[in-house]
Amino acid sequence: MTHPIATMTRRARGLALAAWFCGWLAATGPAHALDAPTGKVLLSVTGHITVRNGADAAAFDMALLEKLPQFSFHTRTPWYPEPRKFTGVRLRDLLAALGAPARANVSAEALNDYRALIPPEDWADHDVMVAYFLDDAPMLVRDKGPLVIIYPFDAHPKLRTAVRYSRAVWQLKGIDVR
Repeated sequence: MTHPIATMTRRARGLALAAWFCGWLAATGPAHALDAPTGKVLLSVTGHITVRNGADAAAFDMALLEKLPQFSFHTRTPWYPEPRKFTGVRLRDLLAALGAPARANVSAEALNDYRALIPPEDWADHDVMVAYFLDDAPMLVRDKGPLVIIYPFDAHPKLRTAVRYSRAVWQLKGIDVR
């Protein structure tokens, strides 16, 4: 018995394959979809990412951030007299969810346009976080929020340096993956 594809012309086989592929795409949808934000956008991630919900960025409101794996730690900082609890998403988890390269540099930008470059040895090797809760409450702009890049300074003495403190970006609004 001859297979039906064997009796088709080259053009017909090409059209059949194209039709199958289009049907497969429609059935499976995008491999890694990111919902569109429905609330106020708090964070935009641009650059070398493969998962977006806009033309050139991944935009996150609070609900989208909270869908990512949550993480918490207590740490002392130069800005608060006592250890504080920070809750949010590890930067490495956020970047992985967006399909960023495993060892990319990250440029973090604050509402006042302050920028800090965070190398991969920081975010890949330590629990650097995009925090949205301080002591279990949302952070207001006056409390360095609504988002902050925070390091677990108490976890490793080598993180307690002026350079690492300068990379803890308050009032975070954007991340560019390079």
